[in-house]
Amino acid sequence: MDSGTVLALYDALMRADPPAEIGLTRQWAGPVLRRLGVRAFIEHWTFDAAGAEAATAAEAAHFRRTGQAVEWRVFSHDGPPNLEAALAAAGFAPEPAETFMVFDLADRPDVGPLPAGVTVRRVADGAGLDDVLTVRAEAFGGEHTALRQELAARLADPALSLYVGYVDGRPAASGRLEAPLNRPFAGLYGGGVRPIWRGLGLYRALVSARAEEAVRRGVNYLTVDAAETSRPILERIGFQALASVRGWELRP
Repeated sequence: MDSGTVLALYDALMRADPPAEIGLTRQWAGPVLRRLGVRAFIEHWTFDAAGAEAATAAEAAHFRRTGQAVEWRVFSHDGPPNLEAALAAAGFAPEPAETFMVFDLADRPDVGPLPAGVTVRRVADGAGLDDVLTVRAEAFGGEHTALRQELAARLADPALSLYVGYVDGRPAASGRLEAPLNRPFAGLYGGGVRPIWRGLGLYRALVSARAEEAVRRGVNYLTVDAAETSRPILERIGFQALASVRGWELRP
């Protein structure tokens, strides 16, 4: 896999021309492309170094007026070089950096057999969503009302697939696949395991199930923004690190 070619393709098809998604709209504000809905984020812009301070200040002012939190996602190959300094000056706060990783689905992830007593299945109703969020609350902590609202509105969205790993019938792990129609990329999100069931291979099993669905959909590449806890697992499976990515948060 040629990392430069894949990154350029991802930038063009997933960031500069993001696929339609239920609950999100696209809005150009001068040189900045916003995606707005239950959540708001920015990951494409066209300004240069001379325009960085004005553009980031304008976005900060806009979201302070609306009262909506926004995440500005910056990849290590992005420009201009003064962007992150401009974001900090405008009041955006950096989140821990993650690693943007890609798997070429011409191969298959090497995950090994399912552990005894474990089943992984796709869920598409309210009860399944409850299981997803039960896992997420224990795996990551925090409050997930906005995510519940977003996912509940998208249960019939063909681009979204929710998966739960069960141990003897109890929800133990969960994650989702975002596979926009007619795009070569699908993303893995929210993969987590409840603490008492970590170390059993559930995370790898969820990756495998979502990869198989992506193959059935004709997807070429799986992507994931990996935390440092997940990166070694994904590397063993066969994912390649192509860039780092950091979210800059503004929470009015």
